[in-house]
Amino acid sequence: MTNHAKVPMDPMRKTALVAGVLYLVTFVGSMPALALYHGILHDPRYLLGGASDTGVLWGAVGEVICALAGIGTAVALYPVARRHSQTAALGFVTSRVIEAAMILVGVLSVLSLVTLHKAGASGADAASMVSTGRSFVALHGWTFLFGPGVMPAVNALCIGTVMYRTGLIPRLIPTIGLIGAPMLLAAAAAVLFGAFAQVSTWSALASFPIAAWEFSFGAWMAFKGFKPSAVAELPAVTTAPSARIPVAA
Repeated sequence: MTNHAKVPMDPMRKTALVAGVLYLVTFVGSMPALALYHGILHDPRYLLGGASDTGVLWGAVGEVICALAGIGTAVALYPVARRHSQTAALGFVTSRVIEAAMILVGVLSVLSLVTLHKAGASGADAASMVSTGRSFVALHGWTFLFGPGVMPAVNALCIGTVMYRTGLIPRLIPTIGLIGAPMLLAAAAAVLFGAFAQVSTWSALASFPIAAWEFSFGAWMAFKGFKPSAVAELPAVTTAPSARIPVAA
């Protein structure tokens, strides 16, 4: 009788799979949000009407998932990135956490609009409610600019540099991110100073390379993994020597 022992998955392949899936989850969680939020963010009459908030709530759930998955990508890749650069690894984790925090603040602003909407249905003062609602919409707009509008560029500069220099994935993929990062930062600065709207053709064109980089990065890690030859060339994991307490003779 043949004994078919299960071969354990290589740790680096497992890391790439987890990080890749989490990258793809960020797309699934974030992409529907703008469409689901459109009414509550762009139509002041939404707060005064009887429209359903179900779509908005699902959009909020998706963004929370996106934020948590984003942090997960950094945590999963930290052991790999630190073998090349401790600074880049820590920078990637930090930028992902800041991005997630911005996203969650934006979610809270949208959920506050949902609360106002329910108050409007119960006959609250319309003028004050719309005025308050505009404040929450403005808060969401700024969090969207400095979260998904800026931090993905920092992410790309940190982890993209590691991936390009180590060759763990085809260098064309991180090159797209490294080219897209300054484009996204320039677009965010242009939006900040009023050159064009945050949701516009120019913004979409500037953000496309970063979106392409993140999707291709996630898909490659999920389905292909890291190059074994590049993994073999990574520096070995080192641990800090244990502290020794001097003992007097």
